[in-house]
Amino acid sequence: MNILVIGGAGYIGSHVTRAFLDNGCRVTVFDNLSTGTRQNLFGDAEFVHGDIMRPEQLREVMAGGFDACVHLAALKAAGQSMSDPASYASANISGTINILNAMLDAGIGTMIFSSSAAIFGSPAYLPIDEDHPKQPDNFYGFTKLEIERMLEWYDRLKGLKFAAIRYFNAAGYDVDGRIRGLEYKPENLLPVVMEVAAGIRERMAVFGDDYPTRDGTCIRDYVHVSDLAGAHVACLDYIRKYRQSLQVNLGSETGVTVTEMVEKARELTGRPIPADPAPRRAGDPAELVATSARARDLIGWNPRYSDLATLIESTWNVYKREKC
Repeated sequence: MNILVIGGAGYIGSHVTRAFLDNGCRVTVFDNLSTGTRQNLFGDAEFVHGDIMRPEQLREVMAGGFDACVHLAALKAAGQSMSDPASYASANISGTINILNAMLDAGIGTMIFSSSAAIFGSPAYLPIDEDHPKQPDNFYGFTKLEIERMLEWYDRLKGLKFAAIRYFNAAGYDVDGRIRGLEYKPENLLPVVMEVAAGIRERMAVFGDDYPTRDGTCIRDYVHVSDLAGAHVACLDYIRKYRQSLQVNLGSETGVTVTEMVEKARELTGRPIPADPAPRRAGDPAELVATSARARDLIGWNPRYSDLATLIESTWNVYKREKC
């Protein structure tokens, strides 16, 4: 299989690239390096420096002939999407239209799409399954939902088959230490905790300690990025076998509180990790946990690395090597 990974130099994209390479695929990474890094590129994958906002660049790279396209290129900061919707509409929605139309021109009939749990919004019930109401709380989630709807139309009208993989909280690093590029200005909990542990930040904030949870802090479902990456390979195998599109939620099905994450990180790193209570952030639900039952049934997906210790240790190994 010859795979084009758009956004393959980023944090998740580099793990997805590695998973396809490990499964014997030929891989070309297409990335503008705005948030990705050359440190995340592999010698056994081709690299094309390009931008999804340049349709001619997409047409040129796709002329090389690919069996499938993996689409991970997007702006992803939920808060920023509320203050700058124009940039998110352009990069996420218009950029995806450019990719889809270039795929049709090149005769590429399969897309594996990086979607998000943000399409669901605040939970009406838990755990969140694929049939949960889809009412995004932020414009970022709206863009991902609109792309899923667009993919459904391209399937119906043009026969393009797709997998929409709805990530919950991606975390961790390659357990074999083959990926070392750190995220640029991270906003997610675990890399912020690691930056404090490594001395990049002096301290961190815990947004809300009065939620109706077991310790008052928010509960989230963290899934190891290598487990997510493996799901991309499994989804492509499913489409090749059945010629059907699919949409699946991917989470560990285990909720972890902010306090539990910080305390376990203190234990495993041996660092104090100062954490100060702060007011709740608008739009933060008390608990978000997925069910991945459909992914188990359809693609045989079971997370191998998503326990809390592996999430933290695999991340700390990179921060310790790169920043300490």
